[in-house]
Amino acid sequence: MCGITECVRVKGVNKVQVTDIRIRSVEKEGKMKAVVSITIDDEFVVHDIKIIEGEKGMFIAMPSRKASDGEYRDIAHPINTATRERLQNMILAKYRETQEEE
Repeated sequence: MCGITECVRVKGVNKVQVTDIRIRSVEKEGKMKAVVSITIDDEFVVHDIKIIEGEKGMFIAMPSRKASDGEYRDIAHPINTATRERLQNMILAKYRETQEEE
């Protein structure tokens, strides 16, 4: 049985569960609306996923670091579009849920 809303399939491995999503709203005005931490299989955490309000709607930005060339590079991210979309859908659903509670 899978966690919060659905599992993420990993090639050659049993399904990976996102077992917790924690949302920290950002109080400042601007495009960044929240910072998120996800827990995978109750054993691995990814911090600093950002929820951004863009021109085409809300999306997530994975944790990144500024490289020596001045560009920002993700330091943790899904490796395919389908997984990214599932993760984004789970996070944005949780964000909307927390907004309704406030």
